Amino acid sequence: MKKSILLTLLLALSLTVSATETKLMIRAKAKDAKFIGSSIGGAYVMVRNSTNNQILAEGITSGSTGNTDLIMKTPMDRNTQLTDEKTAGFLAVVEIDEPTFVRVEVVSPYNKKNAQVHASTELWLIPGKDILGDGVVLEIPGFIIDILTPNTHQYIPKQSIGDGLDIRANMVMMCGCPIEKDGTWDSTPMEVVAILKKDGTTLAKIPLDNPSRNVFEGRMVIAETGYYEVTVYAYDPTTGNTGVDKVNYVVTD
Repeated sequence: MKKSILLTLLLALSLTVSATETKLMIRAKAKDAKFIGSSIGGAYVMVRNSTNNQILAEGITSGSTGNTDLIMKTPMDRNTQLTDEKTAGFLAVVEIDEPTFVRVEVVSPYNKKNAQVHASTELWLIPGKDILGDGVVLEIPGFIIDILTPNTHQYIPKQSIGDGLDIRANMVMMCGCPIEKDGTWDSTPMEVVAILKKDGTTLAKIPLDNPSRNVFEGRMVIAETGYYEVTVYAYDPTTGNTGVDKVNYVVTD
């Protein structure tokens, strides 16, 4: 019995010793923008063994969005590195004893549920063969939109509306990068529209203007009381980025 226990312990020890620490840098990058890091709450990362679905590492990307001039304005040659030691990423450290096929999953941006995108890829990890530098970069398409006015489930007296109700939304790139007229992320070609519904029926589509950085505004004509829904969507025909947010509110007597 004692010999059996000893052999079992030796076997377990040999398996532990044979596992090799292997590092994998993982980053999430907004489509047509920069890396997703601490300023927007990061991207949630999981590294799974593709065979048995075991989670080998998990965490949140942290760091800066990166160098704007390098990422957005500099022509890229082959093997040009876009990141440095401050650029947002998650360093996964896994223990493996043989080549392992893994799935890398990213949920981003982690703190913005209405805008979250799930992206994944797969690759082989070789024991002791680190993948660093830019590492594995997953692209996250879209915009983050937050309707500021009206508020969710707000009750608004009809007499306070007058000739219309303001609609106001905040919109940024998926990395939190700013959107404004003639900026690096120029709002001019973007289509940002509010769809006004009452009791499920579409009443109007209102183009929203961009008077200041990240802010889009318009005005809705409200003729009667009832239950209303506003959907704001954005579409960039150049990149294909899209985004949506919705709120419901009530106009009372």
